[in-house]
Amino acid sequence: MKNPMDMTGKRVLVTGAGSGIGRATAILLSELGASLVLVGRDTEKLAVTAQRLATQNFAIEPFDLSKTDAIVEWMRNLAAHHGRLDGLVHSAGIQTFNPLRTITVRAFERLLTSNTVSSAMLIRAMQSWDCGADAASIVMIASTAGILGSPGNGVYGASKAAVMSMVRTFALELVDRGIRLNAVAPAMVETEMVQRSRDSTTPEVFKAMVDKHPMGIGQPDDVAHAITFLLSSASRWITGTTLIVDGGLSLP
Repeated sequence: MKNPMDMTGKRVLVTGAGSGIGRATAILLSELGASLVLVGRDTEKLAVTAQRLATQNFAIEPFDLSKTDAIVEWMRNLAAHHGRLDGLVHSAGIQTFNPLRTITVRAFERLLTSNTVSSAMLIRAMQSWDCGADAASIVMIASTAGILGSPGNGVYGASKAAVMSMVRTFALELVDRGIRLNAVAPAMVETEMVQRSRDSTTPEVFKAMVDKHPMGIGQPDDVAHAITFLLSSASRWITGTTLIVDGGLSLP
């Protein structure tokens, strides 16, 4: 029986591959036959991910995506070296809590650069004939913070809401190339980012956050499966959408 999520022969770049959702996605894609380009700032973390892959067909490419002016040229050089990309997963990003009374222009710019501008430049690079393969698939990691109100999360939520808006618009501009563009919007997932939230608040406050999720908080694999679906031919008639993966958080 044919597996519609088989990724054999597909070359996929995964940002944020050194931990959390990016690492889980890279591991799953390797098990489905993909060759991988692992991207992140921490080479040691990327090496740990590489050790867990089910394939030897991978490359480690350290890069700081906050250097947004360099992204397009870097992507083109990477594709020239490794071959055009059939898929891109943009999992790298940052989250900081910024209550309204503490918001600064610098904090806003930092989050928008890391989460929004980097996404736009990666998508722009994939539109190039020398970078994105025909019928490539791009998946951005958004967040339910861009859909639901959450005190202290306004700046982060704005950066992710912008990503979801770009997905809807840029998908239309990519369709002539046969490239699909979608997003996944997770709620709270057991990652290093959530661990930092756990460490920076009281047990009572953190429990209240967890209790908002009827199915409990998610695991990186839960999001990785959704990402892989959108990358694969199983979703070949889906573009410009955001798949919410939130354990029931957004239910009334």
